[in-house]
Amino acid sequence: MTRPLRADAQRNRDKLIAVALEAFSADGEVALETVAKRAGVGIGTLYRHFPTREALVEAVYRSELAKLCDSVPDLLAELPPEQAMRAWMDRFVEYMGTKQGMGDALKAVIASGGDPFAESRRLLLDAVATLLDATDGPLRERVRPMDVLGTLGGVGLAAAELADPEQAGRMLDLVMDGLRYRSGRATNDQR
Repeated sequence: MTRPLRADAQRNRDKLIAVALEAFSADGEVALETVAKRAGVGIGTLYRHFPTREALVEAVYRSELAKLCDSVPDLLAELPPEQAMRAWMDRFVEYMGTKQGMGDALKAVIASGGDPFAESRRLLLDAVATLLDATDGPLRERVRPMDVLGTLGGVGLAAAELADPEQAGRMLDLVMDGLRYRSGRATNDQR
């Protein structure tokens, strides 16, 4: 069991993660010394928290995943369920953009034997299931979390290539309409 970090150590860790996210997303192969300097800490502090570059990359990725998944209860407390779902979709697309921005760094973690994605699918599916379970009607009754997650993944990938950032929002609106008004799978006679 690990002891909780002192408040100052937690602030340093959080700052390192925030700076590393920005650096890895923008610069890719930024030096760890640069991350430490931008975070306002010494390189020894960085290595105390993250003994390897891969450990830092994995911590950044897991932090972003946790922010996304942990936002569900707050969204449901603040918004009606369908609006919470739509707001979470926007956050998911942002998360996908961050993940793509860190692509090279994440590939290096995987190449070194790490698995930053070990629990990603389960956490994301749990978040989507919680959002679906909060709704009434078609969203709750006929939609599978994996179908939603797969669709959002496609929108997230497409959004990274779009010249028009508003297009991602329009695509997510179409997804919401499809979720709301899905009439069920068509039989051979209905096609």
